[in-house]
Amino acid sequence: MITLRTKRNWRRITGRKYFPKLTGRVGIGAILVLIMSILSGNPSLLAAEKITTSQDQESIAVTIYNENMALVKDSRNVELIANTNQLAWREVSALIRPETALLRNQTSQSNFHILEQNFDFDLLTPQKLLEKHVGKEISVVRTNSATGIETSEMAVILSTNEGIVLKFNDRIETGVPGRMVFPAVPENLRDKPTLLLLLHSPEAGKHKLELSYLTGGLSWRADYVAALNEDDSKLDLNGLVTLTNQSGVTYPQARLQLVAGDVNRIQSEQRMGRKMAAMSAEMADVAQMKEESFFEYHLYTLQRPTTLAENQTKQVALMSASQIPVNKVFLLQGADYYYSGKYGVLGQKLKTSVLINFDNKGEQLGIPLPKGIVRVYKKDAQGHDQFIGEDQIDHTPKNEQIRLKLGNAFDITADKIQTDFQQIAGSIHQTSIFETAYQITIRNAKKESVVVQVQEPIPGDWLVVSESLKHKKLSAHVVEWKIPVPAEGEATLTYRVRVKY
Repeated sequence: MITLRTKRNWRRITGRKYFPKLTGRVGIGAILVLIMSILSGNPSLLAAEKITTSQDQESIAVTIYNENMALVKDSRNVELIANTNQLAWREVSALIRPETALLRNQTSQSNFHILEQNFDFDLLTPQKLLEKHVGKEISVVRTNSATGIETSEMAVILSTNEGIVLKFNDRIETGVPGRMVFPAVPENLRDKPTLLLLLHSPEAGKHKLELSYLTGGLSWRADYVAALNEDDSKLDLNGLVTLTNQSGVTYPQARLQLVAGDVNRIQSEQRMGRKMAAMSAEMADVAQMKEESFFEYHLYTLQRPTTLAENQTKQVALMSASQIPVNKVFLLQGADYYYSGKYGVLGQKLKTSVLINFDNKGEQLGIPLPKGIVRVYKKDAQGHDQFIGEDQIDHTPKNEQIRLKLGNAFDITADKIQTDFQQIAGSIHQTSIFETAYQITIRNAKKESVVVQVQEPIPGDWLVVSESLKHKKLSAHVVEWKIPVPAEGEATLTYRVRVKY
């Protein structure tokens, strides 16, 4: 019996009123089979596949996050028919996360909906073509090297595992005995990554569709180049954004935005791998990126469109500032293990670290800086730039201090010894009190005087009993002394600490 529901389904699928009158049980039965085939998703009975490529692209926007993730918004003008359409959206990222894909109709939103979507990432290659023809017959063409005459013979591909196995009428051969000719390209192989969309459109005509999705293969990082002046009191700082596209597709004239911040992501997702070619480097001559607050992150927008080519590394300008006041610091850091035992000599010719500090504020600076590596240069006596060290900074808000460790000072060394140790009270199972004394001698071979900061992490409840220079308590377990050391001379710090565990 033909029900009202069947009639409605027919009209929803075909866009026409219920099928014409047919007489006889055979006619009715055939139409029922046709309807059930359509409702079961038989692709051969659906509308012909429509293909949209980057030629239909009206605009594309790419927002790249830290940790190799990006949001792509691809807008295209696509010709649709009324009712059911099979749309092949070509040139999507090969590392698309299909479950995040969202298609919007910006021309007609009413009654527009997706019925099904599939991501075809099985790309056409000679190996894939062989694999898809296992068990099928192909032509093997041989060329006579003496006469140049070609002969053709049919063979069945038995296997492609660790080589090719072919079955001819009278024998089985391995390897590639000649040129292989295939009858056709299998339907499930595509030359480019393609998102297949089965959708319903309320009306025919040209529609503006926007496909948005998350993808891997796109990443960015901030790289900074700093130049110290002659007396290490100021520096010039230039920030660059380094973009890398390994997503398998080019994004032409894209509107580019970058999100700086730690966006939470679920790490259990599966990622599809693909082979990547070598990257080329390109330097973009553009203005600084515009920065704005965005949720609990910061958003940087490039002020003009740019092309992100496949397998390419591109650099664009982020910021630039000059004559930033800098404070150079010599730092000697200790450890907490030697405050509860006897050790004697704790180190000879210990290295002191060289750091530079500056504040992220001022007219030219004072913007949130994304995390990245800062590389510092300085001119030598001949005026040539020389690399003097690098360090990594985290996301840094404005008005925060930036501290860079550039290396160890060659001309400033220290000797550290424990001069006394006493256990005043306690045992292994009870509260213990130790009193211990130290001597730190710092030598300076430079032709100018320096100030060395000595920082000691002291565990437990502690009290400085005596000291040759006054200390500063930096935190609950860190104490600091600033020791002036004359040019080509030395200075000594002595202190005694009582520690309670």
